[in-house]
Amino acid sequence: MPFARGVTRLPIRAIPGLAIIPSRPSTTPRISIADNSNCNTLACSRRYHLEGLVLAPVVFSGLFVALWTWKCFMLVTFQNKIIYMPGLPPNARWEKIQDYAGRCGGLRWREERTRAADGTDLALCVTDVDLGPGASTATSTPSPGRPDTAFYVLYFQGNASSIPPRLPDLSSALCMLKRQSMQWHGKSVRCTMVCLSYRGYWTSRGRPTEKGITMDAFAALNWISQLHRKFFGGGAEESRPSANLVLWGQSIGAGVATNLAAEAPIPADVHLDSIILETPFTSIRAMLEVLYPQKWLPYRHLWPFLRNHLDSWKNLGMISQRYRIGESAPEVFVLEAAKDELVPLELSQKLYDRCLDVRLPVTRKAVAGAFHNDTMFRGEGRRAVAEFLSHRIHSTCVRT
Repeated sequence: MPFARGVTRLPIRAIPGLAIIPSRPSTTPRISIADNSNCNTLACSRRYHLEGLVLAPVVFSGLFVALWTWKCFMLVTFQNKIIYMPGLPPNARWEKIQDYAGRCGGLRWREERTRAADGTDLALCVTDVDLGPGASTATSTPSPGRPDTAFYVLYFQGNASSIPPRLPDLSSALCMLKRQSMQWHGKSVRCTMVCLSYRGYWTSRGRPTEKGITMDAFAALNWISQLHRKFFGGGAEESRPSANLVLWGQSIGAGVATNLAAEAPIPADVHLDSIILETPFTSIRAMLEVLYPQKWLPYRHLWPFLRNHLDSWKNLGMISQRYRIGESAPEVFVLEAAKDELVPLELSQKLYDRCLDVRLPVTRKAVAGAFHNDTMFRGEGRRAVAEFLSHRIHSTCVRT
């Protein structure tokens, strides 16, 4: 529109009665003009929200680490229950000897009680067998006379369960030993087998720990010494034969047996003759590496927090040092399960090599087709133990 001359231009705000209409907000990115004295450029700034992209990985990684930390904490805190499992199966504490009496081949087992050094009440399962050609053929009636030689087998069980369910297999091995002893010539032998129920197991009181179980083993050893003095008379030690002792441990019981042989003071009237290690492992630390072989998992690196070690590899060296001077060192018998699904055969091989290195007499036997807890279920395993005991007892009778 053409403007008339002389009309002055007025701003829009100065026109009366004119309403101002607000504009809609722009949805396009704002362009800011950056006035820089050094350079004149246009800088276009756009904000991107990265929180949503980073939040999910951070949350899931934190949850994963938290679960790992929690499991490590639980493993360290409850390691006694995880290692020993005294409450499994649920009826383990209510088992009775008489429930298995008909499967023990005529052997009569009895329950005895003793106390550890800290006062913990402990249960023992005990039976007696007369050996030799002059012994009674009835396994349930030991002869009343005094035998020439006394042998004691102190048995340490593996984890879980209790002693009574193990009695039929142990009785079968003792019956095999009795039949083999009929071919001996010479002295009569009384073999007494004592099965220790650790604290927290079966009818024993307390809770299992390595320190406590070692005290239990020493209490059982003292009980054997007292039984020996009671049976052979309380006179001078020269007038009664020494109690020849065999320590027999299965799985974690092998660690208990080597702990006792390496650290506990042996009574003067007891001679440690041999040690049977049934499906043994070198140490709890080695088992951590077996159960968790992946190096990126944190569990195998928890060994500094272990309160239980059961280090048989270390104990064998201590046993060798202990018996280097004076009486002869005990012979070690390693009984393996050929298909052991829990303890690799490499660990028992290391124990065998360790015995050779420290110059302990050692023999080794693998039970074909046996799993970790099957060695005494199979006739080959029971026969191997019976033959080893027969060899040790007969050779002792020949020397004396």
